Amino acid sequence: MKTLVGYIAGLLFGLGLTISGMTDPARVLGFLDIAGAWDPTLMFVLGGAVITNFIGYRLVLRRPRPVFGERFQLPTRQDLDIRLIGGASLFGIGWGLSGYCPGPAFASISGLSAPLFAMLVTMVMGWFMARAITPKTA
Repeated sequence: MKTLVGYIAGLLFGLGLTISGMTDPARVLGFLDIAGAWDPTLMFVLGGAVITNFIGYRLVLRRPRPVFGERFQLPTRQDLDIRLIGGASLFGIGWGLSGYCPGPAFASISGLSAPLFAMLVTMVMGWFMARAITPKTA
């Protein structure tokens, strides 16, 4: 059931990205072009996501435990290390160069283009590289 709920959440996320137009890399690149033809649409989509997340967390964390889980799995680390900063930097550079982040990239896969294919291939390579260099925990 937990896996099914995860797939449904992913489907809703992809639909939201498609409806909001965030699967169009030109819209993302337009947001990043603050000196040219700036497109503020992404700011409103991100603002809506932050507000929804803010309210959702407050409602959900009032429960003693998740509906489909034993306990809530929230991050406990609060430090900044080189892996976090490096990963965030690579993510931002890739997003800025391609206009895609992982969610819109997968939502756009039906209209596969050469830039989208290149982004997906390098993203998957990054996943494997991250697994290879991440220390194993017991």
